[in-house]
Amino acid sequence: MSCSDEHVSHTMDDNLIQITPQVRSKLKKAKYGVYNHSAVELCHWTKKSFANEGNCYKHKFYGISTHRCMEMTPTAMNCENRCIYCWRPTEFYDTLQMPEELVDEPDVIVEQLLAERKKLINGFYGHAKNERKKLDESLLPAHYAISLSGEPTMYPKLPKLIKYLKSLKATKSVFLVTNGQEPDMLRRLQSEGALPTQIYLSTNASNKSMFHRINRPRHRDAWERWWDSLRFLATADTRTVLRMTLIRGYNDSTDFVREFAQMMEQGDPHFIELKSYMHIGMSTQRLEHDDMLEMDEVREFSRQLCSKMPSFAVMDESEISRIVVLQNQVRHTDRWIKEYLEAGAPATVP
Repeated sequence: MSCSDEHVSHTMDDNLIQITPQVRSKLKKAKYGVYNHSAVELCHWTKKSFANEGNCYKHKFYGISTHRCMEMTPTAMNCENRCIYCWRPTEFYDTLQMPEELVDEPDVIVEQLLAERKKLINGFYGHAKNERKKLDESLLPAHYAISLSGEPTMYPKLPKLIKYLKSLKATKSVFLVTNGQEPDMLRRLQSEGALPTQIYLSTNASNKSMFHRINRPRHRDAWERWWDSLRFLATADTRTVLRMTLIRGYNDSTDFVREFAQMMEQGDPHFIELKSYMHIGMSTQRLEHDDMLEMDEVREFSRQLCSKMPSFAVMDESEISRIVVLQNQVRHTDRWIKEYLEAGAPATVP
């Protein structure tokens, strides 16, 4: 599969990977800021935080400042999986290759996405309910979430990108979300001194059959790649999280709890986030509303998982987001991001 396909193309002028005008237009209508193969968005919680109407669970769990969080991706239309629960337009993910000579430099990506993000934020200044001080502060992000859309570990210059983000004066933390299909890139991050503050590994299946049914991977050795990434997390010199999306009828049965427990122990993460699938975005074309779990069901699954993993205990939850987070009591780390504690973040749950 080449880079010059239906949805991701090369320009004749600079020969860099770009999203096609048609898909770019669709992303713009969905309020994305787009630059070549990268994108940025203001998430639901960032918008609500402007009006002091709530914060993302990352604030409650780890102390991340919601209004100063920039959710971005260097791989807007590039991913190795077609996950059924993804609310992003996975139907447009056609490219499995990103040659280094055809991608933007990290500083260019960040500069352009900050400009795109500023355009998105400017529209909120006209609403009286929004706090101007927060809007002003949001223009200079303190936290970067490298996720949003696509698979960021496909970007060949990811180590340089993370190093660049960390070098910015206002940066307090960088989170990376991965599907685990590029374990070699994870090892590069460690060997090149470019590990993010926290790595999330999507963990939605306890066996190969379930993995293929939920993640619909393009690589034949996808299950083995994912396991390679899981084992890497056990030795990674940074904060690690296994994030599980619970989908009714796919991976929520308590029959699989023991399998999940045995597998998750191999990754020995600092945290495990158990979250119900949410019936939003493009996922509504693949799953039903009833495929979401109620909060009590998420709690019960978490309780049973803890019973099989004595080194873990429930740390916190967010009912509105239908998520429970478990904390490793043996491979323990402070739940609060230290940079935020130094900046005066709460020492107890907000």
